[in-house]
Amino acid sequence: MNLYTRFLLPRLLDRSMSDDSLTRHRKDLLSQVTGETLEIGFGTGLNLPHYPAHLQKLTTVDVNPGMNALAARRVRSSNIAVDLHVINSENLPMAEHSFDSVVSTWTLCSIANVEQALREIYRVLKPGGRFFFIEHGLSNEPNIQAWQHRLTPIQKIIADGCHLDRDIQRLVETQFQQVTIAQFPAENLPKVVGYFYKGTATKGKISLP
Repeated sequence: MNLYTRFLLPRLLDRSMSDDSLTRHRKDLLSQVTGETLEIGFGTGLNLPHYPAHLQKLTTVDVNPGMNALAARRVRSSNIAVDLHVINSENLPMAEHSFDSVVSTWTLCSIANVEQALREIYRVLKPGGRFFFIEHGLSNEPNIQAWQHRLTPIQKIIADGCHLDRDIQRLVETQFQQVTIAQFPAENLPKVVGYFYKGTATKGKISLP
């Protein structure tokens, strides 16, 4: 991991992802979270102030130690106990059926093996547990899609693996059968980076014989 990724990028993302319109989406999504919760891509901890008051413990995963260093201030000021893990999300050490909720905000775009990460999310969810997500991805406009495909190789370099052109709905629906999702253009963002997918996916309950 180079100096840019570990030290400069976390600071750039912390500032850019603190936008008021993004914060409104965080609050709305996180208001529904319940029970034992895992956050994939904790980053600099921007979600932490917006979890429901009843949440007492949060387990987090982020592969970049520079992100966790910046998150420390928010962790110290929170009433939620945070169990930080500096690991990738493709190989989670948690047992299956461990969490009632898993959260991902603007993270699936940058996970190298996103399909494997989604399989891991499904595995660690309890039956009936929910995956809460908001992500940016492939636009519904063909001309914007073309630019997303062209610019993704550059974006991956400057934003630590971020893809502009992932079809988030298709990826989530490949793993989960029960998905509720909204797609919409983001406020005040260029179309090439500002097409959002927001929703929940539910793990099916185990059928008794």
